[in-house]
Amino acid sequence: MSGIAIPKSTIVDAPEGLAGPGFFATNLDKAVGYARQYSIWPLPFATSCCGIEFMATMGTTYDFSRFGAERISFSPRQADLLMVMGTIAKKMGPVLKQVYEQMSEPRWVIAVGACASSGGIFDTYSVLQGIDQIIPVDVYVPGCPPRPEQIIDGFMRVQELVRNESLRRRNSPEYKKLLESYGIKTD
Repeated sequence: MSGIAIPKSTIVDAPEGLAGPGFFATNLDKAVGYARQYSIWPLPFATSCCGIEFMATMGTTYDFSRFGAERISFSPRQADLLMVMGTIAKKMGPVLKQVYEQMSEPRWVIAVGACASSGGIFDTYSVLQGIDQIIPVDVYVPGCPPRPEQIIDGFMRVQELVRNESLRRRNSPEYKKLLESYGIKTD
Protein backbone atom coordinates (compact mmCIF):
# COMPACT_ATOMS: atom_id res chain seq x y z
CA MET A 1 0.00 0.00 0.00
CA SER A 2 1.98 2.95 -1.23
CA GLY A 3 1.25 6.43 -0.01
CA ILE A 4 0.41 5.43 3.58
CA ALA A 5 2.91 6.63 6.15
CA ILE A 6 3.47 4.18 8.98
CA PRO A 7 4.62 5.92 12.15
CA LYS A 8 7.80 4.60 13.68
CA SER A 9 7.66 3.44 17.26
CA THR A 10 10.22 4.61 19.74
CA ILE A 11 11.30 2.58 22.70
CA VAL A 12 11.78 4.48 25.94
CA ASP A 13 14.71 3.76 28.18
CA ALA A 14 14.09 1.19 30.89
CA PRO A 15 14.51 2.29 34.50
CA GLU A 16 17.91 1.85 36.08
CA GLY A 17 18.56 -1.80 36.78
CA LEU A 18 20.39 -5.00 36.01
CA ALA A 19 19.87 -6.53 32.58
CA GLY A 20 21.03 -9.70 30.95
CA PRO A 21 19.88 -12.18 28.32
CA GLY A 22 16.23 -12.88 29.15
CA PHE A 23 15.94 -10.90 32.40
CA PHE A 24 15.72 -7.41 33.82
CA ALA A 25 15.79 -6.46 37.50
CA THR A 26 15.33 -3.11 39.20
CA ASN A 27 14.22 -1.85 42.58
CA LEU A 28 10.56 -1.45 43.57
CA ASP A 29 10.66 2.37 43.78
CA LYS A 30 11.78 2.66 40.17
CA ALA A 31 9.32 0.09 38.82
CA VAL A 32 6.34 1.66 40.62
CA GLY A 33 7.44 5.18 39.66
CA TYR A 34 7.78 4.14 36.03
CA ALA A 35 4.26 2.65 36.03
CA ARG A 36 2.69 5.64 37.86
CA GLN A 37 4.34 8.13 35.53
CA TYR A 38 2.20 7.04 32.59
CA SER A 39 -1.06 6.40 34.43
CA ILE A 40 -1.93 9.73 36.04
CA TRP A 41 -5.63 10.57 36.38
CA PRO A 42 -6.02 14.36 36.43
CA LEU A 43 -8.93 16.21 38.03
CA PRO A 44 -9.48 19.60 36.34
CA PHE A 45 -10.65 22.34 38.73
CA ALA A 46 -11.22 25.09 36.17
CA THR A 47 -12.89 28.39 36.91
CA SER A 48 -12.01 30.74 34.05
CA CYS A 49 -9.90 31.28 30.92
CA CYS A 50 -7.20 28.76 31.91
CA GLY A 51 -9.92 26.10 31.77
CA ILE A 52 -10.52 26.98 28.12
CA GLU A 53 -6.83 26.49 27.38
CA PHE A 54 -6.99 23.14 29.15
CA MET A 55 -9.90 22.16 26.88
CA ALA A 56 -7.67 22.95 23.90
CA THR A 57 -4.95 20.78 25.46
CA MET A 58 -7.40 17.88 25.63
CA GLY A 59 -8.34 18.30 21.95
CA THR A 60 -6.89 16.45 19.01
CA THR A 61 -4.29 19.10 18.14
CA TYR A 62 -2.38 18.69 21.41
CA ASP A 63 -3.77 15.30 22.53
CA PHE A 64 -3.06 15.33 26.27
CA SER A 65 -3.91 11.62 26.41
CA ARG A 66 -0.66 10.63 24.66
CA PHE A 67 1.17 11.53 27.87
CA GLY A 68 -0.66 8.95 29.96
CA ALA A 69 -3.55 11.15 31.07
CA GLU A 70 -6.25 9.50 28.96
CA ARG A 71 -8.81 9.34 31.73
CA ILE A 72 -9.84 12.73 33.03
CA SER A 73 -11.53 12.23 36.39
CA PHE A 74 -14.29 14.41 37.78
CA SER A 75 -14.33 12.60 41.10
CA PRO A 76 -11.60 13.45 43.63
CA ARG A 77 -11.62 9.89 44.95
CA GLN A 78 -10.57 8.58 41.55
CA ALA A 79 -7.92 11.20 40.73
CA ASP A 80 -4.31 11.62 41.74
CA LEU A 81 -3.47 14.96 40.06
CA LEU A 82 -5.39 18.13 40.90
CA MET A 83 -5.07 20.72 38.13
CA VAL A 84 -6.27 24.07 39.48
CA MET A 85 -6.89 26.50 36.63
CA GLY A 86 -8.15 30.04 36.95
CA THR A 87 -9.17 32.52 39.61
CA ILE A 88 -9.96 31.04 43.01
CA ALA A 89 -12.14 33.21 45.23
CA LYS A 90 -11.54 33.07 48.98
CA LYS A 91 -15.03 31.60 49.42
CA MET A 92 -14.01 28.80 47.06
CA GLY A 93 -10.85 28.02 49.07
CA PRO A 94 -12.51 25.61 51.54
CA VAL A 95 -14.13 23.73 48.65
CA LEU A 96 -10.78 23.37 46.89
CA LYS A 97 -9.18 22.16 50.11
CA GLN A 98 -11.99 19.61 50.59
CA VAL A 99 -11.48 18.33 47.04
CA TYR A 100 -7.76 17.95 47.77
CA GLU A 101 -8.43 16.10 51.03
CA GLN A 102 -10.81 13.69 49.29
CA MET A 103 -8.08 12.59 46.90
CA SER A 104 -6.20 9.48 47.93
CA GLU A 105 -2.44 9.37 48.36
CA PRO A 106 -0.25 9.76 46.44
CA ARG A 107 -1.60 13.02 45.04
CA TRP A 108 -0.03 15.92 43.21
CA VAL A 109 -1.14 19.48 42.40
CA ILE A 110 -0.51 21.79 39.44
CA ALA A 111 -1.36 25.50 39.68
CA VAL A 112 -2.13 26.49 36.09
CA GLY A 113 -1.94 30.17 35.19
CA ALA A 114 -1.18 33.38 37.03
CA CYS A 115 -4.47 33.44 38.96
CA ALA A 116 -4.06 30.00 40.54
CA SER A 117 -0.36 30.66 41.19
CA SER A 118 -0.52 34.17 42.63
CA GLY A 119 -3.97 35.72 42.21
CA GLY A 120 -2.97 37.17 38.84
CA ILE A 121 -4.21 40.69 38.11
CA PHE A 122 -6.90 40.33 40.77
CA ASP A 123 -5.21 41.80 43.85
CA THR A 124 -8.51 42.19 45.69
CA TYR A 125 -10.00 41.19 49.02
CA SER A 126 -12.08 38.40 47.48
CA VAL A 127 -9.42 36.55 45.43
CA LEU A 128 -7.05 34.00 46.95
CA GLN A 129 -3.50 35.16 46.22
CA GLY A 130 -2.24 31.72 45.22
CA ILE A 131 -3.62 28.28 46.02
CA ASP A 132 -0.43 27.45 47.90
CA GLN A 133 -1.98 29.32 50.81
CA ILE A 134 -4.43 26.44 51.36
CA ILE A 135 -2.92 23.33 49.68
CA PRO A 136 0.64 22.29 48.76
CA VAL A 137 1.53 22.82 45.09
CA ASP A 138 4.03 20.64 43.19
CA VAL A 139 4.26 22.48 39.84
CA TYR A 140 3.41 26.04 38.79
CA VAL A 141 2.54 26.75 35.15
CA PRO A 142 2.99 30.47 34.33
CA GLY A 143 0.91 32.46 31.88
CA CYS A 144 -2.32 34.38 31.57
CA PRO A 145 -3.66 32.09 30.24
CA PRO A 146 -0.86 29.61 29.56
CA ARG A 147 -0.65 28.02 26.14
CA PRO A 148 -1.45 24.30 25.81
CA GLU A 149 2.27 23.63 25.32
CA GLN A 150 2.94 25.14 28.75
CA ILE A 151 0.24 22.99 30.36
CA ILE A 152 1.78 19.91 28.74
CA ASP A 153 5.22 20.98 30.01
CA GLY A 154 3.82 21.33 33.52
CA PHE A 155 2.25 17.89 33.27
CA MET A 156 5.56 16.41 32.11
CA ARG A 157 7.26 17.97 35.15
CA VAL A 158 4.72 16.23 37.38
CA GLN A 159 5.47 12.97 35.56
CA GLU A 160 9.15 13.49 36.40
CA LEU A 161 8.27 14.02 40.07
CA VAL A 162 6.07 10.91 40.05
CA ARG A 163 8.76 8.77 38.47
CA ASN A 164 11.46 9.82 40.92
CA GLU A 165 9.41 9.87 44.13
CA SER A 166 10.28 7.32 46.78
CA LEU A 167 7.49 5.06 47.98
CA ARG A 168 8.39 6.03 51.54
CA ARG A 169 8.17 9.81 51.01
CA ARG A 170 4.44 10.00 51.76
CA ASN A 171 4.97 8.32 55.14
CA SER A 172 7.91 10.50 56.13
CA PRO A 173 7.70 12.88 59.10
CA GLU A 174 8.61 15.78 56.78
CA TYR A 175 5.64 15.11 54.50
CA LYS A 176 3.27 14.76 57.45
CA LYS A 177 4.61 18.02 58.88
CA LEU A 178 4.02 19.74 55.51
CA LEU A 179 0.39 18.61 55.41
CA GLU A 180 -0.16 19.61 59.04
CA SER A 181 1.17 23.10 58.24
CA TYR A 182 -1.78 23.40 55.81
CA GLY A 183 -4.21 22.05 58.42
CA ILE A 184 -4.68 18.79 56.49
CA LYS A 185 -5.28 15.71 58.58
CA THR A 186 -2.83 12.84 58.25
CA ASP A 187 -4.08 9.40 59.17
